[in-house]
Amino acid sequence: MSSSDTLSSATGVQQQAPGARELAAAARVFALLADPTRLHLVWLLSRGESDVTALADAVGAARPAVSQHLAKLRLGGLVESRKAGRRVVYSLPDGHMKRMVVEAASHADHQVTGEPWHD
Repeated sequence: MSSSDTLSSATGVQQQAPGARELAAAARVFALLADPTRLHLVWLLSRGESDVTALADAVGAARPAVSQHLAKLRLGGLVESRKAGRRVVYSLPDGHMKRMVVEAASHADHQVTGEPWHD
């Protein structure tokens, strides 16, 4: 199959096979999400926006460590931040990222529980 062939995605939308630039960009996303704490943060943000204190409590990590993870995610373009008074609130504005992290967690659940795979 050549890169010019079209592929059918899970949603039935036709798209071109990714090129080298798209694959490199996707690999950078996966590299950022390879850390369990960052993946947990993105999963939490897929549920709605939150500030550093609430995120630190939810992942069971120190605020400075969570701030560092969020800074990496923000620099990588995966999360956004805005000021809300004295707090900084983080969000996951990309629907693709939201769906990807939910699907990754679902996939992991199947692996851990032994549930059969499905389409």
